[in-house]
Amino acid sequence: MLKIIASMMTAAIVIVYGGQAMSADYLAGDFQKSRGYSTAVATEGGRTIWIAGEGGTKDTKGNDISNNTPAQIEYIFGQFAETLKTYGGTTDDIVKMTVFIKDQADGTPFTQMRKKFFPKGNYPASSLITIKDLAWPGMMIEIEAFAVIKDTCTQGSCSAKP
Repeated sequence: MLKIIASMMTAAIVIVYGGQAMSADYLAGDFQKSRGYSTAVATEGGRTIWIAGEGGTKDTKGNDISNNTPAQIEYIFGQFAETLKTYGGTTDDIVKMTVFIKDQADGTPFTQMRKKFFPKGNYPASSLITIKDLAWPGMMIEIEAFAVIKDTCTQGSCSAKP
């Protein structure tokens, strides 16, 4: 019985989505791509996941990563991956980020490091904001993200471009 239900659900998904890969439509020029973000991202349908600001001074093994921006970035994206996995998604589903950094000098290194988390080159829309302080001493960066899982856009179909 369960096999029949699973087969019916799989068939329904293929019929609804036409068997096509689901993706968002990314609007980005050369400058935006060089900094690892998009001006806008269009999605249609799907499930929206709002992820609270992530940051921290300890990695998943309990090691101190205070004042270590690259280690904190790795930790944050690892947390995003785990959170999105819970809902059947990946970091590729992130469509918007708001990034808070304490040191303006960390801005360009962050944008270059962020690119590795989006290897397909589909970068989220993003804001990068320098602030005085974060929640804990030693915390250098905090990122909140929004993801859309299984949206029905295919590259270009949701585009506002003529």
